[in-house]
Amino acid sequence: MEDNKEKDIFTTNAEGRIRNQKKNPRLDNAYYKWGLTIFLTFLACMLSFYFLFYNAELRAGIHKINKILSPVYVGFIIAYLFSPLLNILENKVMYPIFKKIKFMKEESKKSLSRASSIVVIIILSIVLVYAIVQIMLKQVIPSLISIVSNINIYLDNLTRWANKLLQDNPDLNSFVMKDLNRFSDDIELWVNEKFKSVTANVVTSLSQGFLAFLLKLWNFIIGFIISIYVLWSKERHVARSKKIVYAIFSRETANAIVEAFRYTHRTFIGFFFGKIVDSIIIGLICFIGCTLMQIPYAILVSIIVGVTNIIPFFGPYFGGIPSTILIFAFDPLHPGKALAFIVFIIVLQQFDGNFLGPRILSTSTGLSGFWVIFSITLFGGLFGVFGMVIGVPVFAVIYAGCRQLGRNRLKKKGYPYKTGEYLEVGTINEDGSVNPIPPVEKPKQKESFFLSAFKKKKDKKASDQK
Repeated sequence: MEDNKEKDIFTTNAEGRIRNQKKNPRLDNAYYKWGLTIFLTFLACMLSFYFLFYNAELRAGIHKINKILSPVYVGFIIAYLFSPLLNILENKVMYPIFKKIKFMKEESKKSLSRASSIVVIIILSIVLVYAIVQIMLKQVIPSLISIVSNINIYLDNLTRWANKLLQDNPDLNSFVMKDLNRFSDDIELWVNEKFKSVTANVVTSLSQGFLAFLLKLWNFIIGFIISIYVLWSKERHVARSKKIVYAIFSRETANAIVEAFRYTHRTFIGFFFGKIVDSIIIGLICFIGCTLMQIPYAILVSIIVGVTNIIPFFGPYFGGIPSTILIFAFDPLHPGKALAFIVFIIVLQQFDGNFLGPRILSTSTGLSGFWVIFSITLFGGLFGVFGMVIGVPVFAVIYAGCRQLGRNRLKKKGYPYKTGEYLEVGTINEDGSVNPIPPVEKPKQKESFFLSAFKKKKDKKASDQK
């Protein structure tokens, strides 16, 4: 157990200065300060030179340090993802149970609540890993093997379906069947050559790299153990980080940094934890619906739909389109199951987007639909699927920071800072008052010759009548 009472190394007075320690006169010497400045400048130049011309060695050193500390990184990531679950178990389940015990001290109740919550998380993690392994071995891998083994049958089914559909139009039938046969040949070639070679390479890599696999597994196990220690004292780790920030920066800067990290934490943990829970529920509902509709490969389809649901906006398409193609290829002569699956997925995604998702996600990212698509496109292009997953919360933090920076500068100048106030802004005066957008004056159009002659004739006729 850590000692919560931290003792000062030196005795300090009320102002925080160390007692009975006189200043060294050499430290106040101007030559000493100039010498220290020159030394630090020379050191910075040397480090810059080393970074520019010996970049490979520097990267190798950083890579080695990261490799050594990889279990620590894994431990912090696991602890961060488990932190919301720990808070729920501790505050909503365990502590109310131990609170009813009268003879136990309050500190012991909190310690036992934390310890029992961590034990529950460990048990749930073991059960989850075991369930994933069993599903992969008994359902997913056999389904994939069945798909690869029957790919020729599925392609023949598609060919017969297209031939039956286009039998009344011989020219179009010949054109489509030519491309379809070429597509079938490409698929068979990929399955027979590429897929089998990839499978052989994977088997060879697994047999040759078994030691590397064990090393990664060992790093994960060590990281999981580290995560337990981090979860046990997570509040003190956060407190130490705050103490360092306030010790280095000024009060205003430290407050801004702490608030920025707090907002980032709320955005990330609310998004990821909510998305994971939401995707698990969607996957389970999809499995139940596919089982009731007797859709083939129900578990594989449900896993695809659930995993891709983590990706905002594009996730339903990434999961629904290949699943529909797989179901349709299973029996294209009877497309009712594929159509039923499409309708089911549309209803399920509407339920998720309008009801389930908003109630599970603890915090909103504050991004409009345009910025969500923009962030997914940008980060997906830069980092692939991983970028699509992290794109929305990362861009939400960047967007909030830029928005707050702009608001602070506008407030400092005395200008309006809300976006809605700029809808009708024409100009802004020096005192911050707003001038509306002036109306657009339409230029006078020159009258045509016939219209001018008609008006003159009409005016002359009116004057004659008078």
